[in-house]
Amino acid sequence: MRRQSAEAIGDILHQMLRQEGIETPLNEYRLVQAWSEVMGEGIQHYTDDIFIRNRVLFVKLKSAALRAELMYNRQTLVHRLNSHVGAQVIEKIVCT
Repeated sequence: MRRQSAEAIGDILHQMLRQEGIETPLNEYRLVQAWSEVMGEGIQHYTDDIFIRNRVLFVKLKSAALRAELMYNRQTLVHRLNSHVGAQVIEKIVCT
């Protein structure tokens, strides 16, 4: 006898994460961890701290020139980081 209502395990896990309220923190963690992969090791070297609060990514940088460059391209960076994670995690980037 076969079950007619089979679901993919990935879909079940996704539903469980959402119900338990840990989907958003998990996506935020994945986005912070993806910073060096998306931006490259050169920019990671100049990054002091990175965290997310209220859908805003805060990045503390050592270089004023790099800070200006990233702020100029912040909308592109928001899109690239969200795409890498596969979810709309952040809406804005603030570089300090």
